[in-house]
Amino acid sequence: QVHLEESGGALVQPGGSLRLSCTASGDIFSRYAVAWYRQIVGKPRELIATISSGRTLTWGDRFTISKDNATNTLYLQIDDLKPEDTAVYNCNAGERLERGFGVDYWGKGTLVIVSS
Repeated sequence: QVHLEESGGALVQPGGSLRLSCTASGDIFSRYAVAWYRQIVGKPRELIATISSGRTLTWGDRFTISKDNATNTLYLQIDDLKPEDTAVYNCNAGERLERGFGVDYWGKGTLVIVSS
């Protein structure tokens, strides 16, 4: 079974930056669409960045998504962190993002807390 593991979550001050990482047990980041989601306490999970069909999309210019297929690592850079960015961040890869069905892999999440 494919395993994804996020890392890099931390307690950070407003205005700072953070880079989250997601490492896969296989080469799925080169085979499938990839994405970062977050879930703020009390709110539904939301999509914040994707690499899909050769296109990179982000929901907000404070987010940068990238990947390194050689190391099977997916990254999310968050700049100018705000308290409202506090959330659990999850990485995702699979077929469902583009097709609506098929394989769909998730990490367990990494916690980001933005507070002064």
